[in-house]
This record gives sequence, structure tokens and C-alpha cells, in this order.
Amino acid sequence: MKGSKIELSGAGPTGIAEGTEPGFFDYVLPDERIADRPASPRDAARLLVVSRAAGTLSHRRVRDLPGLLDPGDLVVLNDTKVVRARAAARKVPTGGRVELLFLLRGGAGRGDRTCEALARGAGRPGTRLRLEPDGPEVEVLSAAAGTISVRLPDRFDLRAWLEKSGDIPLPPYILRRRGEKTARADDFQAYQTVYARTDGSAAAPTAGLHFTPGLLNELKRRGIETASVTLHVGPATFRPVSKAGCPEGEPNTEWYSVPPETAFAWERARERGGRVVAVGTTAARVLETVFRDGAGVSAGEGWTSLVIRPGRRFGAIDGLLTNFHLPRTSLLLLVSAFAGEETTRAAYGAAIREGYRFYSYGDAMLII
Repeated sequence: MKGSKIELSGAGPTGIAEGTEPGFFDYVLPDERIADRPASPRDAARLLVVSRAAGTLSHRRVRDLPGLLDPGDLVVLNDTKVVRARAAARKVPTGGRVELLFLLRGGAGRGDRTCEALARGAGRPGTRLRLEPDGPEVEVLSAAAGTISVRLPDRFDLRAWLEKSGDIPLPPYILRRRGEKTARADDFQAYQTVYARTDGSAAAPTAGLHFTPGLLNELKRRGIETASVTLHVGPATFRPVSKAGCPEGEPNTEWYSVPPETAFAWERARERGGRVVAVGTTAARVLETVFRDGAGVSAGEGWTSLVIRPGRRFGAIDGLLTNFHLPRTSLLLLVSAFAGEETTRAAYGAAIREGYRFYSYGDAMLII
């Protein structure tokens, strides 16, 4: 079944606030549209297909993806793995409770003796915090704009301790919908892609949550290649943007890696005339970070602070599979840059009217 089609030009009210400046989107979403549990099975999630060339929308399921792509296309996945980065702590000696979200970059928490964390009310430099349960004391070295740096005890493996005692950094809007304060035991599997393998993320690359081993096998059977990059998602990704389209707060710097085999796969796809489809805004940002005119996509690793806004010309990708994002975020800016602002407004409006589920555990959109 191909699904019904809606002409973008006749989409009607979008649900996106009028009067916003170019590249700046805000919208009102009914609370019941926020998904607090994933689809089961994962690839049963709804898929809004946006055809840029035909100017149409169609309604499908994620499991239909292999039939929507062509043999020779390349699907690029982000293989980052979400770590148990959320932890509770008590101020010493007052006992005041503090919640920490550790940012495990590079050797932080394993080899390095300092680590950054998101925290509010953690105190000024010199404050000591005891990690719970049964953790050691750490010292606050600096505190600014909701981010602290702490000194870890010698020979303390923070990552190993978090794996045992930490919590999954589930987005707060999911917990709010559930009326809970912490993630459930089954969230550790649900809030992780089936192909996750590289520890380091403070949030899941949510478009990838829809994939199943069966879906990956079907892509392969149809001659659609897959390849992986890594981008460890940091909380800065979700910071709101200003009316000028600039993220508020510190620059969004995240670690990425592109292996040689992925660069080769990208080159082969281009040579055979296949399309490159990024699964998620994270994979798109990695590929666009390493793309150069005349050289294509290069292997390597490093840190990216790339923010993609409307008006940018994409060189590395031809398609994007993505979830429906929070308003006023750089993720929504990237989507509108790729699909076009009018198309993005129409697509989000259609998704709201048609009852799609939004955000991390929600449905998806394929822009092709």
C-alpha cells in the first residue's frame, strides 16, 4: 500500500507559529502527541515520507523503508551507544541533593582525573559532592551556565561506577509524561539502537531507534548498503536557538569518527549513482562536517560544532530519516535546511493533524 498523498501546497494550517523569522521555528504540540514509549516492534512506527521533487507527503511505516529506497543507495547509521551518565549526589556536609549528567568525552571518567557534568545548584568551586549510592566524593572545580567541572579521586573509574550505579539519561519530557523521576529497567534497551557499539552518548540518535535486525537484513537483501559513523550526542544538541537561528549557551561540540570503510562506501555510492541517506541529524552532521567539494567524504575523527541552518547547500547527503524534533532547536533548523522551510512547516503540520507521535520515542519522517 503506497499510502495517501497530500499536496504540500494544499496542506492547510501547519500548526507552526506564524510570524517567525526565517530559520526559526516554534510550534504548539498537544501533550498527548509526545511519545513516552517506543513503538513495538520498533519498525512499526509511522513514517511520513516527504518527496522534495514531487512536492508531496505520504503516510507509511518504517518497515516500508527498503521499498522506498533503490538498490545501490547507501544508508548511513550513527553507531554511538548511550551510557548510564545520570547520577545523584549529596553535598558534603549539608546533604543537599544534586542531580548530575556526566559528559563522558575522550578519556573523561576513565583516564582523565577531571570530568564535566550538567548540574544545577551544585555549588561553587570547592564544594564537595558524594556520589550515590556508595560512591566517592568529588570536588567542584568550576561552575558556569549549568555546567560544572569536577575532580575525580585517583584510581576511580567513573565510567565503570556509572555502568553499575548510574541511570539512563532519558529525556525529561518522557519522564514527565509518565509521572516518574527515573528511567525504567527496560529503557536501557529501548533507548538504544540495535547497532549501538561505541560508548559515549548522553542521548540516543533517535531516528536509529526504529531499526530492527530484520529491517537491516531486508535493506541488504534489496541491495541497499549500510555504513556507520560515530557522533557522541551531547546535551548541547538540544539547546534552544535564538531568533537569529543560533544555539543559546556554549557551542555544541561533539566527538565524531568516520572510518575509512564508510568513506569508501560513500564514494562507491556516488560512483554508481546511488543516493546517500543519513539516519538522523547526527549522521547528517558528521557527513557534512567531513565533506569537501571536489574531495567528497573523508575518513577521520575529531570534534564538530557544525550548526546547519536554512540556506546551506548539502553536499554529502541526498536523503534524511529523522524523528520529529522539539521546537526551537538546532535539529529542527537542520531539517528545515534540508527539506526547505515551507515543506518542513507543512510536514510538521500534517504530522500534528494526523496524530503522529513526537520526539525521542515517536514516529519518523523520511525526506528524499
